[in-house]
Amino acid sequence: MIKVIEKKDIPECVQVIRSSFITVADEFGFSADNAPRFTAFAISADRLYYQLENDNRLMAAYCLDSGKIIGYYSLLWQDDRQCELNNLCVLPEYRHEGIGAALLRDAFDRAKKEGCEKISIGIVEENRVLRKWYEDQGFIHIGTKKFDFFPFTCGYLEKGL
Repeated sequence: MIKVIEKKDIPECVQVIRSSFITVADEFGFSADNAPRFTAFAISADRLYYQLENDNRLMAAYCLDSGKIIGYYSLLWQDDRQCELNNLCVLPEYRHEGIGAALLRDAFDRAKKEGCEKISIGIVEENRVLRKWYEDQGFIHIGTKKFDFFPFTCGYLEKGL
């Protein structure tokens, strides 16, 4: 089941995000020293509380029947009928079961209902498997940008809704 999260869900969502993104950090050699702004190291309960209460953002989680959160995403609504997908993730032990695709479909549906015409995402460009997965879901690669504070290149994709 996918649900919109509440304030009480934030600590569990933080753990899901960190546990999910640390696998990428490990695969590509990112650490708190060389990539302190990477999601696995930068996400915190305070940050998510702020986003929930102050940003124009929807946060959603994939839950097991027990209520345990095993996946997460957020949508940041923008003024130009666009939205940005952030932190789509699934706990490693639940990957390859269609949960990520279900979360993505849910994000598309919610974005359309809010009047969004385009959804965008930023990824680790060097993560070719992830890029291909997003392209298989209909996203188009639109460019890259290198930031001094990341040991990787940021890749950007978008999809019309």
